[in-house]
Amino acid sequence: MNGRTRWIEALTYGSPDKVPFSPGGPRESTLRAWREQGLPEGPHWFEVLADKIGLKRESASPRVSLGVDFRMIPQFEEKVLEHRDGHYVVQDWKGNICEIADTFDVTYLRTAKDFVTRRWVKCPVETRDDWEAMKPRYDVDAPGRFPEDFEDRCARAADRDWILSVHTNGPFWQLREWCGFEPLCMMLIEDPDFVRDMISFWTEYVSKTMARALDAGSVDAIWINEDMAYKEKPMISPGMTREFLAPAWECWTREAREAGVPILDEDSDGMIDLLIPIWIESGFNVCDPVEVAAGNDLDAYRRTFGKKIAFRQGVDKRCIAKGGKIIEEELARLEPVIRDGGYIPGCDHGVPFDISWPDFVHYGRLLAELTGWL
Repeated sequence: MNGRTRWIEALTYGSPDKVPFSPGGPRESTLRAWREQGLPEGPHWFEVLADKIGLKRESASPRVSLGVDFRMIPQFEEKVLEHRDGHYVVQDWKGNICEIADTFDVTYLRTAKDFVTRRWVKCPVETRDDWEAMKPRYDVDAPGRFPEDFEDRCARAADRDWILSVHTNGPFWQLREWCGFEPLCMMLIEDPDFVRDMISFWTEYVSKTMARALDAGSVDAIWINEDMAYKEKPMISPGMTREFLAPAWECWTREAREAGVPILDEDSDGMIDLLIPIWIESGFNVCDPVEVAAGNDLDAYRRTFGKKIAFRQGVDKRCIAKGGKIIEEELARLEPVIRDGGYIPGCDHGVPFDISWPDFVHYGRLLAELTGWL
């Protein structure tokens, strides 16, 4: 069994020979701390981890990215607007004006390469005129939406032994980027037709963009980024979720299933207990990262939802940081869920810098034992 078949078997309640080893990955500040704690310069951290715990790495064919870009084209100019009191006020590539610490720069807002706190000042869509100006940036046929060698990439990925996925934003995430969180929540009440218009546009755009990859038969998984829950509750009610968001989800999961995609994954931080039933209804069969600090309980979810949905991550990052016996107890808590299937365990978000390299190695060794690699 190779990495691809093992991953699919694990998340579809099949019979993998062992559970995929996916401990979670560090951010930039974490790697910097690990280098000071014994991780050597040069080799990739995962290679060093595998060697230290005695994990036998399997050979794999060269990975290929389809290179599909769901983001706006053209992007806004990234620039610093003001520097004051240890902070930058910047315009990011999405057109947001926000404030960040001057220990970072604008590039940190492109991808989640580190843990960056920001304060939103202004978002690019405040009026319907703003929205009309934004829409042309999401032309499916815009140069750069697909790489020039897209067909060749699909062909090279056809005989693969690793998971090939497509990632895009869900409607709540995307509208929040356009409008800002609080303005979006007010729009849901005060101008729901405007919200429906934006969601309808995004649903169709993602469908058309995703279709070329689905038509090529080259996708094992779609990941929808939503991040729509606080520590205790979703950011909007289950009723609003069903009314405004579920139609988009249902559209995309239906199209993906019709194309033979086996893994349909919904990502959201926070407490997701009220969202999981809606995700199941909407066609998702996997969710992550199942943050423990928010109150999520994988064992309880398994009892409630059975095999209707699988999970990824769910290992409490705070326990990994505490080290020693606490790590052992955390993984023992999750052992029944691992044995029951439909679960790939890993750190319940990006690995933060308060997790030391020695503790991460200890955690990695225990995780490899539990998942059948050692």
